[in-house]
Amino acid sequence: MTAGPITAIHFAASSAPEAQAALTSLIDTYGQVDRGGAQVIVALGGDGFMLSNLHDTRDKPTPVYGMNCGTIGFLMNEFSQLGLLERLNNAEEAVTNPLRMDATREDGTHLIALAINEVSLLRAGPQAAKLRISVDGRVRLDELVCDGALLATPAGSTAYNYSAHGPILPIGADILALTAMASFRPRRWRGALLPKKARVTFDVLDCEKRPVSAVADGREAQNVTRVEIRSEPDISHRILFDPGHGLEERLIQEQFV
Repeated sequence: MTAGPITAIHFAASSAPEAQAALTSLIDTYGQVDRGGAQVIVALGGDGFMLSNLHDTRDKPTPVYGMNCGTIGFLMNEFSQLGLLERLNNAEEAVTNPLRMDATREDGTHLIALAINEVSLLRAGPQAAKLRISVDGRVRLDELVCDGALLATPAGSTAYNYSAHGPILPIGADILALTAMASFRPRRWRGALLPKKARVTFDVLDCEKRPVSAVADGREAQNVTRVEIRSEPDISHRILFDPGHGLEERLIQEQFV
């Protein structure tokens, strides 16, 4: 995981009072190292704050260990101030690659963004969206009439994808989940499983009458006409979990709840 035992920690916390109180206490106990010199970043908050820290470290090899001080903590470990160094040194590592979104707006401008969880296309008006879906340059679905659609990574398959009745993917699987939201035509079409290396393109049909927004982990492009998505294998995010509570185990557990 890292060279030598972990002793140099950088703590980061969300703005939540619980997280800020934990930050102060942990720094008093274990000290604080600048991000650049840290062997590990300990993120205090919820899954949203964890994603933010993972995005911040995309150009660095530093792993991130989350402790839950928020409301949702699928990517987080249980909070405890005791025995943190032992937990960090015994932690299991999961590695995930993000998706790269290139969204073209009606005015011809682009938003390029990375998504650790998913890229979502959402209707932005009162009428359902109409999407044409291509995979590796070949049209696979001429017209999907729906509230939206998303492409999720294994790490993000238990998030928005799961809420939309998409499949849970093992973290080591080289596949992506393409999931429809409230599909009207084809009736009840829920999506497909695609190879991780697939390039997926959504063309927005009748975009003036049926506007669509594209969102990559919170970064939004409005009034899009085309969205191209592919995995970004050159970027790896390292996430640490307590032994026996790793992401692989959590993904399995979630399917039997």
